Amino acid sequence: MFSPLDQFENVITGYSLFNLATTSYTFIWSLFLMFSLFFLVISDYRVLKITSFQLVIESWWSIVSQIVKQQLNNEQRFTPLMVWTFGCLAFLNLSGLIPYWFTVTGQLSVTFFLALSFNLGFFYWGVYQHGVKFFLLFVPSGAPKALLPLIVVIEIVSYLIRPLSLSLRLFANMMAGHALVHILLGFVYLIVNPLILPIGVLAVFSVMVLEFGIALIQAYVFVVLCCIYLQDSLHPGH
Repeated sequence: MFSPLDQFENVITGYSLFNLATTSYTFIWSLFLMFSLFFLVISDYRVLKITSFQLVIESWWSIVSQIVKQQLNNEQRFTPLMVWTFGCLAFLNLSGLIPYWFTVTGQLSVTFFLALSFNLGFFYWGVYQHGVKFFLLFVPSGAPKALLPLIVVIEIVSYLIRPLSLSLRLFANMMAGHALVHILLGFVYLIVNPLILPIGVLAVFSVMVLEFGIALIQAYVFVVLCCIYLQDSLHPGH
């Protein structure tokens, strides 16, 4: 990659295969590192002595489980799924901030695959658990009968575009952050005045800190929205 933005380009050449291979490699390697961190914590025999790794894992699990508990009305069956989802997305988002590291979640194909997989899973769960009653989700109770056909169409369309909106939100935020860092670095590179250079470096550093927070927030938002969509599958009645 000659530029941090090269990874977001889709060219119909051999580079496309390289882009796909790099995405897969980075995704697998990031998962391996995350699982290794988790294994180091759970395999530690020193129960009475809390390590920094152990504190991170326990805080990670506690925060996400609290989110699931609030969004799903004390439903805890899906806590492990959401904990791993948050951890995976946060790790991939943060690893994309490393110079010359590949941003997996900056690829629309990856985020759309994740969002579509979750929504298809929630749809299957709702139909499996409730049968035909699941489709009452698209028929709001108390709606005027004259407007009911229009409301049903709107509900169905809004349900179908959930994967797209969920994937675009994560993709756009990751790409926008890298684009901003790239633009600021370009300005800093062109600065000749040594008095202005520290200001440019400080601006780049501030944006990097902001991107660190956005990476965690986007993982949090993804999990919260998944819980909201899952709530519709658990309780389809309005």
